[in-house]
Amino acid sequence: MTHFIVLVLALFIGAVAGLRAFTAPAVMAWAAVLQWINLNGTWVEWLTHPATVTILTLLAIGEFVTDQLPSTPARTVPMQFGARIVLGGFAGAVLGTAWNYTWTALGAGIIGAVIGTLVGFATRQRLVAANGGHDLPIALVEDTIAVLGGLAIAALTAVV
Repeated sequence: MTHFIVLVLALFIGAVAGLRAFTAPAVMAWAAVLQWINLNGTWVEWLTHPATVTILTLLAIGEFVTDQLPSTPARTVPMQFGARIVLGGFAGAVLGTAWNYTWTALGAGIIGAVIGTLVGFATRQRLVAANGGHDLPIALVEDTIAVLGGLAIAALTAVV
């Protein structure tokens, strides 16, 4: 896979983390387990362990649930934003590791996470306002975009 394609996919998986922080690493773990990416003998080989995949999947599901709670802070507060940047960078680095582009993919994942966080936040605010203040349908659409987008990115790593 060319360096450019890896960086674009890392940018996109970072954007997924901007929407739902734990979805991006969970998707990368599933991609490794399904052997869409080869992490054997790398620093992230541990992602292929069943316990790791299970924990990341449960964290992602938990995030979908907590996102619906009115007490959940905005994704732009420092703690939430920072977590998205770290997890987006991590997911990008994991993707890049499969093709020996760990560091540049890390950077692309971080940039994608910032973009995904800010664009996702602004878009959701506008859509909720246009929907008469009803957040749940918009949140569910955003969940779906994050999951399907993440899976599409992971699947592309196996095809391209």
